[in-house]
Amino acid sequence: MLEASAVMKRNPLHYVVAALRRFFIRAVHLAGNVICRPQQALYRLFCFIGNIGKPPAAILLVSGMLFLYSFPALAQSTSHDMEVAAQQFIRSLDTTLRAQACFSWEDNERFNWHFVPRERKGLPLKAMSPAQRDKAYRLLKICMSNSGYLKAQAIVANEEILRALEGRGTDDGYRDPGKYYFTVFGNPAPGKPWGWRMEGHHLSLNFSAVDKSLVAGTPAFMGANPAIVPDGPAKGRQILKEESSLAFDLLHSLDSGQLRQALIQEKAPADIITGNKRKAWLLDPPGLAYSHLTKAQQQQLKRIVAVYVDRYTKLMADILWKEITAAGWENLHFAWAGARQWGAGHYYRIQGPTFVIEYDNTQNNANHVHTAFRDLKNDFGEDMLQQHYERSHR
Repeated sequence: MLEASAVMKRNPLHYVVAALRRFFIRAVHLAGNVICRPQQALYRLFCFIGNIGKPPAAILLVSGMLFLYSFPALAQSTSHDMEVAAQQFIRSLDTTLRAQACFSWEDNERFNWHFVPRERKGLPLKAMSPAQRDKAYRLLKICMSNSGYLKAQAIVANEEILRALEGRGTDDGYRDPGKYYFTVFGNPAPGKPWGWRMEGHHLSLNFSAVDKSLVAGTPAFMGANPAIVPDGPAKGRQILKEESSLAFDLLHSLDSGQLRQALIQEKAPADIITGNKRKAWLLDPPGLAYSHLTKAQQQQLKRIVAVYVDRYTKLMADILWKEITAAGWENLHFAWAGARQWGAGHYYRIQGPTFVIEYDNTQNNANHVHTAFRDLKNDFGEDMLQQHYERSHR
């Protein structure tokens, strides 16, 4: 196919088609590659139009209308597919395994989340057959973007690297990639709330849904030890590289006055401050205000926030972006503690009226990263579910 610039010389409509085609492909990617049949047909239509020598204006108009129509279906497909995937996962389990994996929605285990290596309730990967693991990971893939899904998989695989670095045997059960647990809360069906969790060392992902809508994807925790693999076949691997490098780029762009406001203490805290509490809160001091950043620095701060928000599938990310924007970017703050260079303990947080992001790298000679994304109103879907209960009882 001709490049867009060459096509434009022949017919300006080609430029529009090419741009729409690229935009649609990007939208599909952000949606975590979750496409229902109408979107697949639409995608083929754009590919076909992009290869037509002179597409009639009517085809361009119809395809554009179909493209706009597709977005609600694209968003709705994620929550519906999540429900179907959870049902398929549960059906693949026998009675014993189902009893391990499934809890009632009201069970307090739903709030018993953590990111340290410990025994957990739920069904671990090592107790599943290959087919069952595929179904469990299908559920994860539906809820995460491609980048978020790959990071989660890499964190699981990192346990093997950590086991080798610590000199543990291959039969060691403490650093075990099989000890990541899938747990379903409630019945994944229309009408009542339900949710699920994937959790193990350095990974906790919590999702809540009601009325075929995904309403929450927090608390969310991702960590990496080692943050940068020092040796072996995976030497140099850095699972959470963006989370680190983009924040250092912003820090190093600050002038002396901005740095004084951003720096909340000389020594980094030993871990993320909100920990595994059921409810997170705004932290003091807040740090450097968004309004005190230059335009370029504001864009850099947004890039850091995007790394955390865009771990999710497009539907969940859109909800979070709308909440952040409605609360006002001008109300965000960026705070830093500890070393200003990689290699010594450092910490940062970004917080606004609706969320807190925390990053900490202090353990194991500052090569052990913890990150958390918390929704101040809607962790575990509590705010959205409360609204649902109020509407249903009017």
